[in-house]
Amino acid sequence: MITLKKAATAATLSLTLASTQALAEMQTKTVEYKVGDTTFTGYMAWDDEFEQKRPGVLVVHEWWGHNEFARDQAEKLAAAGYTAFALDMYGSGKQADHPDTAQKFMQEATKDMDQVKARFMKAMEILQNHESVDASRIAAQGYCFGGAVVLNMARMGVDLDGVVSLHGALGSPISAEPGVVKARVQVYTGGADRMVPSEQVAGLVKEMQDAQVDLTLVTFPGVLHSFTNPGADKLAKEFGMPIGYDEEAATRSWKGTMAFYEEIFAL
Repeated sequence: MITLKKAATAATLSLTLASTQALAEMQTKTVEYKVGDTTFTGYMAWDDEFEQKRPGVLVVHEWWGHNEFARDQAEKLAAAGYTAFALDMYGSGKQADHPDTAQKFMQEATKDMDQVKARFMKAMEILQNHESVDASRIAAQGYCFGGAVVLNMARMGVDLDGVVSLHGALGSPISAEPGVVKARVQVYTGGADRMVPSEQVAGLVKEMQDAQVDLTLVTFPGVLHSFTNPGADKLAKEFGMPIGYDEEAATRSWKGTMAFYEEIFAL
């Protein structure tokens, strides 16, 4: 028989648990910051169900700019137990809706490699200073243009535990040198990606081997550029671009990325 006192206690406990569960949820925040005279808009995501400090992951957008897809990736990382910061490499408000505009934004952002690094490092500083982040455990993942960015940050010796390039350009005006690269490197590329031909893939393997970098590279046969982005098919049709979403490649690359982080962060 349940007494009124016991029932009241159980009800109070139930309400307390419900309140705790309601508070423990995904948190997101739009972050405005400056590098030099230019203002940028990033997006922080974390899940406050995890009380301990955790690794942080920088997300670098495709050549279209800091958009909903980049923010979605940050939220997926937060749901997996990381704090993620989808940074902005172009500047506030610069989101392209046409390939010509995207190309212009990308060329402007990458005209000076020191500028690229400065923008990346400021975002990394913001992530490291977040209250939920263990500043000693940081990785970066990038898509398309962003994949090239994270690889170049590794080449330049930025203190990252790991970088993941997803359908990113693999060639670069700078090369990895022995003893410089601190990050472990993981690359996912499409076997039918006309923007990242086999010569680039082979060149990256040789470059990383010569520099004694820990590299894992996965190529998906028959898969096109932008294979992680569900919106790629619409863009392909609208602009006649050789890109396309591939559910299997997207799923496998995400699972591989999660396994990579678990290993490098020793979770």
